[in-house]
Amino acid sequence: MAEALPIRSIVIAGGGTAGWMAAAAFARRFERHGIAITVVESSAIGTVGVGEATVPGIRDFFRDIGTSATEVMQATNGTVKLGIEFENWRQDGHRFFHPFGLYGAPSRGVQFHQYWLKMRAAGRETPLGDYCLATQLAEANLFMPPPEAPQSDLGVFDWAVHFEAAAFARFLATRAKAQGVTHIDAKIEGVELDGESGNIAALKLDDGRRIEGDLFIDCTGFRALLIGQTLGAQYLDWSDYLPCDRAVAMPCARSGPLTPYTRSTALRAGWQWRIPLQSRVGNGYVYSSRHISDDEAAATLRSRLEGEALGEPNLIRFTTGKREKVWVRNCIALGLASGFIEPLESTSITLIQTGIERLIDFFPDRSFDPALSGEYNRIATHEYERIRDFLIYHYWGNGRHGEPLWDAVRAQQLPEDLQRKIELWTSRGRFVRYLWESFADPSWLSLYVGLGLFPAQHDPLADFFSVEDLDGAFAKMREAVARAKALAIPHEQFITANCRSHT
Repeated sequence: MAEALPIRSIVIAGGGTAGWMAAAAFARRFERHGIAITVVESSAIGTVGVGEATVPGIRDFFRDIGTSATEVMQATNGTVKLGIEFENWRQDGHRFFHPFGLYGAPSRGVQFHQYWLKMRAAGRETPLGDYCLATQLAEANLFMPPPEAPQSDLGVFDWAVHFEAAAFARFLATRAKAQGVTHIDAKIEGVELDGESGNIAALKLDDGRRIEGDLFIDCTGFRALLIGQTLGAQYLDWSDYLPCDRAVAMPCARSGPLTPYTRSTALRAGWQWRIPLQSRVGNGYVYSSRHISDDEAAATLRSRLEGEALGEPNLIRFTTGKREKVWVRNCIALGLASGFIEPLESTSITLIQTGIERLIDFFPDRSFDPALSGEYNRIATHEYERIRDFLIYHYWGNGRHGEPLWDAVRAQQLPEDLQRKIELWTSRGRFVRYLWESFADPSWLSLYVGLGLFPAQHDPLADFFSVEDLDGAFAKMREAVARAKALAIPHEQFITANCRSHT
């Protein structure tokens, strides 16, 4: 058996959300392993700052680094997120909600939505959201922590957070440095390769220093200085599937209640996000530059702000896609250096988190066994593709006729795996779940129904119960959801009592 050559130093090129998430996670996980962790981040280089909304898995990351959602929200102007409201995607004036929760309760091995489809076919349609506690809480601007042991599926829901990305990075930096992470404030001027192995040997800084390391993490953003420019990992362009290539962001003052959800509103050339924070609202317009100019996009966003603008427009250019390989030799890319799938379902931070978790799981020694990087890359590709397909469905399923962008995405050829999902759904209301999916069946259900795609027929096993039987059962489910909802308090009251920001 070959002698192990343990990793003794990790160098993280770039800070921001990705770099400091990695540093905080590594400092916690590799405590007492004798691994030096260094972050090279220049205070002169700004960060993109997209990604103020998350999905529930972020709370696992908080736990893993020894903190809590409450502590994070206090430090980052944070609020609760129960899901996403979609406005105008099906048609102007139409809304639906994608919750972090379950719908109804199954019976006799048949999923709830099959009974709901049976009732709909019988003319007894009630809103799907009536059977989801997360949706009911969000629509009423209420919140309560999920019960630890819910009595049934009707009480099952989850939650995520909204926060200021820059404040989150500062929070993580403080924790990481307190746990021994070294921070070097300097610009990276070059990358030095080992002539024999081809691995990265050192970063060359603008102050003349060389920072050597065993393992390098590329968090240099869209530049991808290590993984792309130095090691040559190719970028797979997915803009044929997801054509938006720009975003303009601008914060404003809040008017109205503090909502516990993100809002996505379809516009002529893309869509607008609204992310409520304690002291402001984050807004952005994600759009296709082929269908609207940058100036018009900025003017459109400004005209739609609910309150006084609290900053100037920040323009971000991007190409949706990913690196063909995100682990090459002794370098792993995280965040924007590894790829970027637009922020429609708040997956950017999720992909950083899963990349970190996977690296810890596949942690190498200095031999950098290709089996580890090969499997890491295979899983990463599947994960990116599954998220890509979920976002594609939002566009493909739209009902905005007569607008060039929306007509084009509705007519596009779909990836084979997504096409299969849609075919199984439209045939009999069946879900297809592939390995490394980030979004479970309830998420797909919310999109299918929300965008008006219904199966030709329901599962025949749902016919065990008559429509009259289901009338009573459905009424009891709505009553149970209402009783649970009555235990919640206003979202703003919860934040004030538990998470008031000290920033």
